[in-house]
Amino acid sequence: MISMGCAKNLVDSEVLMKQLEYSDFHVVFEPGSLRDIDTVIINTCGFIHDAKQESVDMILHYAEAKKEGRISRLYVMGCLTQRYRNELRNEIPEADGIFGVNELQTILREIGGDYRHHLLGERKLTTPPHVAYLKIAEGCDRSCSFCAIPSIRGRHRSKPMEEIMAESTYLAERGVKELLVISQDTTYYGVDLYHKQRLADLLRELTTIRGIEWIRLHYTYPQAFPMEVLELMRDHSNICNYLDIPIQHISDHILKSMKRGMTGDTIRRLLDKVRNTIPGVTLRTTLITGYPGETESDFDELCRFVEKTRFDRLGVFTYSHEEGTGASKLNDSVPRKIKRIRQSALMQLQEQISLQKNQELVGKKIKVILDREEHDHWIGRSETDSLEVDQEVLVRKPARGGQSGTFATIRITGASHFDLMGEISG
Repeated sequence: MISMGCAKNLVDSEVLMKQLEYSDFHVVFEPGSLRDIDTVIINTCGFIHDAKQESVDMILHYAEAKKEGRISRLYVMGCLTQRYRNELRNEIPEADGIFGVNELQTILREIGGDYRHHLLGERKLTTPPHVAYLKIAEGCDRSCSFCAIPSIRGRHRSKPMEEIMAESTYLAERGVKELLVISQDTTYYGVDLYHKQRLADLLRELTTIRGIEWIRLHYTYPQAFPMEVLELMRDHSNICNYLDIPIQHISDHILKSMKRGMTGDTIRRLLDKVRNTIPGVTLRTTLITGYPGETESDFDELCRFVEKTRFDRLGVFTYSHEEGTGASKLNDSVPRKIKRIRQSALMQLQEQISLQKNQELVGKKIKVILDREEHDHWIGRSETDSLEVDQEVLVRKPARGGQSGTFATIRITGASHFDLMGEISG
């Protein structure tokens, strides 16, 4: 099983792997070698150009392996195949089956397995065993002009709260201590099922699950943000003071063209509210450079905003002109080279901000979860860092003590732009 793209895709892969195991298949996640591998399943990403190309390259690699007789069967699924199913069937005849994003039962049947309804909420985790992604909804009702997800994944569909609680309890009983709450639009949770936003109600229930020590929120859309979530975060120690709010831009005319439903000032007021309600909160965001019509003035405003706001964590993407999106009708006016230059400039700004924030932690003690062991160090994360997307804490391994999945108090002894160094204290 090979899973590409986002964490939401990864959850789909984990669900499929669990079903396959119950049908007596031995499943290997992202095999380093094809020795003893009969069948390869690739769960693809089709979000932006670079991700699509990576998925195509992966399919071609294993198509070649099949032609050479190194594997017997090749199946392809996911977002890329949802968008380009017919084209892929014509171009890659080596694929034994090509499936979209909501065809789990069909895939199982094609491979020779049986769908087990009693496995609802059960998965074969590919993350460290003490941390798991928790997907609370599928699809998206937003109309952001740059995004193809609604056309790929469909309308927003919240998972019933009782199913989420059953899944979370199942994960906790198997040693998971950190839940990473994800969906395409986390703040919209519940609107379709319960006719109102119910993210706060869901979080309140999740805090009661024995064994879950960290609950972390990702993909919280800023428009119509449910403010009661902030008070919950402040008042519950097992909800991380960490908020991922993808804002994409700050220029009013770019935000309007993006159909984000907010102005720059609305975004600024939201971020001020978050920081005033939760002192010391960690703010993560993502930005897009080179959107159609982005001028030097727009980009300068974005740079000034980043300098002033001082996000704790920040990612920057270059705009990708995707067919079927609202923005595809616009002229892709910013040259690719300029997009890259602007992306690099923003990341250089963030490097300095991150370094300064990290240096302020030297000499202090923080709580860290130890994710894995590497040579003479533990690799861990603090409450301010999510799995894979944020920085890590490199902890000097003591003569005794320390175990993957446990929490430790770490004294920070050094800092770089995007990592901390430390040692176990006490």
